Amino acid sequence: MVALGAVCFASKGIFAKHLYALDITADVLVTWRAFLALPLFWAWGLYRARNALFEVPRGALLAATSAGILCYCFGSMMDFYALTLIDVSVERVLLFSYPAIVVLFTSMLRRQPPSRAVMLAVLLTYAGILLVVSGLDAGVLRANARGALLVLACAVTYAVYFMISERYTRTIGSVAFTVYSMTGASVALIAWYFSRHPLELPALAPATWPDMAALVIVGTVAGVFVTAEGVRRIGAQRSAIVSTTGPPAAALMGWLFLGETMHAPQWIGMALIVGGILVLDLTRRPPPPPQ
Repeated sequence: MVALGAVCFASKGIFAKHLYALDITADVLVTWRAFLALPLFWAWGLYRARNALFEVPRGALLAATSAGILCYCFGSMMDFYALTLIDVSVERVLLFSYPAIVVLFTSMLRRQPPSRAVMLAVLLTYAGILLVVSGLDAGVLRANARGALLVLACAVTYAVYFMISERYTRTIGSVAFTVYSMTGASVALIAWYFSRHPLELPALAPATWPDMAALVIVGTVAGVFVTAEGVRRIGAQRSAIVSTTGPPAAALMGWLFLGETMHAPQWIGMALIVGGILVLDLTRRPPPPPQ
């Protein structure tokens, strides 16, 4: 489930690039995506966990909604706009810097310095980011800099979402957490669009519907639910390791469907990021049992 979810999320950039080529703007894309995905999230939630949806404590409901707004509203806007500036393969690799960010945030919250192995993993990850973004070429760095910063900001929101979901999916279930987080994100995105564009949402041309449907069903709804359920079944540590299939899958799909290419330093950077994630998760110790 986690591997399938990683591939689903990797396909998101392919569909978005096709829609941009059909003159769909980033803000219209994310709003239509939210508008179409919201009823699908609720239909699946009512089918899988009808009772659990209406028995969520207020604190968990607030946490799930806030996490969704942060990651899948603000984070998604930054990510989809970044895809107008950089390649799909670069975007997906940079987004996978979130485990290092999780480690840094956890160390700050616990007021404990990270171990040497963790520091090694973080250094590998950010050395890889530098290579992926620059390719050891100043021109490539200038071309990727703005989009890369947006994706890294999105990775921060993803790290926060990951930490919140890890805590609450074990108490209220992955389905309920996902439904409420996606509801908060979708409502916020739709409200944000209409606050800036009071008129109705532009209609989609017939040629855009196949890619939009695939983006919503495959790259959004399926990816979110199967990943959340996979994390619930095997835990965050093993899920993070398995989800490293995402960047290579994105690079392969970018090459097959968009004609994207990555130079040797960027492939080395991708390997460093994936290696940093593996070191990070293989050296992570399980929490002590509760007293």
